[in-house]
Amino acid sequence: MRAQFVLSEIGVGLRRNLTMTFAVIVSVALSLALFGGALLMREQVSTMKDYWYDKVNVSIFLCNKTDAATAPKCSKGAVTGQQKEQIEADLKKMDIVENVHHESADEAFKHYKEQYSDTAIASVITPDQMQESFRVKLKDPEKYKVVATAFAGRDGVESVQDQRNILQNLFDLMNGMNIAALGVMGLMLIIALMLIVNTVRVSAFSRRRETGIMRLVGASSFYIQMPFIMEAAFAGLLGGAVACVLLLVGRYFLIDHGIALADKMQLVNFIGWDAVLAKLPLVIAIGLLMPAVAAFVALRKYLKV
Repeated sequence: MRAQFVLSEIGVGLRRNLTMTFAVIVSVALSLALFGGALLMREQVSTMKDYWYDKVNVSIFLCNKTDAATAPKCSKGAVTGQQKEQIEADLKKMDIVENVHHESADEAFKHYKEQYSDTAIASVITPDQMQESFRVKLKDPEKYKVVATAFAGRDGVESVQDQRNILQNLFDLMNGMNIAALGVMGLMLIIALMLIVNTVRVSAFSRRRETGIMRLVGASSFYIQMPFIMEAAFAGLLGGAVACVLLLVGRYFLIDHGIALADKMQLVNFIGWDAVLAKLPLVIAIGLLMPAVAAFVALRKYLKV
C-alpha cells in the first residue's frame, strides 16, 4: 500500500510539473552525453597514441652532396661509408633501440615518387638529391632525446627527427576538444542541477497541504521526501537513458555509417563498441544518483512543515 501511494505521488508530481520535468530530462541528457563523449574522446586519444607511438620511428637523416653545399651541419661534406657503419653500430649497441633500418637514397627516391608522384616537384627530383637515413625503432618512444643527444651534430648527420612530433599537434587538438567538451558539460550540469532544485521546490510547494497532513499523522521525513526524490531520480534516469542513446547513435553514424570515419580514415585506430558500452553503466548511474542527491539536499531546505 505504501509503495502504491509513493508511486501515485510520483505520477502526480510528474504530471503537475511536466514542462520542468522535460527540461530536466533534456539538460541531464545533454550534460551526460557530453560527459560520456569526453570520456570516449580521452580513450580515443589514448588508443591512437598507443597505436601510432608503437609504429613511429626516429629518423636520422644523413648528409648528401647537396646538403654539403647548403646545410651548415653538413659543412664537412657528405656522409662517408665509414661514418654510416659507425652510426649503425652505435645505434645497435643502445639498449633502448629495438631495430635499425637503413634507407638508401634510391629507396627514399622510390618512396617519394610513390607518395608525391602527382606533384610538380616530383618530376625534377633526382635520387642523388634524396637523403639516406636510419629509421630507428625504439623500445620506449618517450626516450627519443637519448638518440637525439647521441647523434645530433655528429659528422655526417644532417638532422635527427622524432616522428611523434608530427602526431602531437593532432593529439593536442583532440585534447583541447576534450577539455572544451568537459567545460560545456560542467555548464550543462549546473543548469540541470538548478532545474532539479527548482522542480523539487515547485513540487513541494504545490503539495504542501498533503505533506502537512502526512506530518501530522506521524509520517517520517524520509517517507514524505521519498516521492520527490523518486521523481527527480526518474527524470534523471530518463535523461541518462537518452544520453546513452545519443552516445550509441553518435558512434554508429560518426564511425561505422553516415559520416563513416572508419572507411574514410583507415589509418586511424578508432575505439570499438566495447569502449562505448563500458561507459553506459556509469552514465546511467550518474543520471540516477545526481538528481536524487540534489533533490534530497533541496528538500532539507524547502520541505519544512
